[in-house]
Amino acid sequence: MTLAAKPPTPVRPVIEHLSVTTVDLPRAIRFYDAVLAPLGLVRVADYDEPEGASACWGPPGTLPAPEGRPGEAPFWVQLRAGPVHPPAGTHIAFCAPDRAAVEAFHAAGLATGGGDHGAPGLRPQYGAGYFAAFLTDPDGWRIEAVTYL
Repeated sequence: MTLAAKPPTPVRPVIEHLSVTTVDLPRAIRFYDAVLAPLGLVRVADYDEPEGASACWGPPGTLPAPEGRPGEAPFWVQLRAGPVHPPAGTHIAFCAPDRAAVEAFHAAGLATGGGDHGAPGLRPQYGAGYFAAFLTDPDGWRIEAVTYL
């Protein structure tokens, strides 16, 4: 008798959503559309609200809550009057499916106005198999793509 492999337990999100600000939403949308695509994330919503227009990214077919499930479309960029000053030490790490996605994330970021903050590569100081790349977005937010595969 062969036992079927037990499916992995789904990860429960601990952050419902996270938003960063920009002084130029069309520029930010171009940047995040490009860098998040290799990670399997797409823009799933655009809003025009009194406090500022915004865009949201998540896996294809998802929507932010309350229309979608909490945590499914977790990353937002919102237009605010400038200037934007990201707090020192703040960075956002996005999960990547593999090393090729990390490399594509980094290349797309550089091609769309981001700054290099660490080329794709192994970071053994962070753990076995930690493969990541680091960028700054056009507003100065520090972002990362990481995989352990």
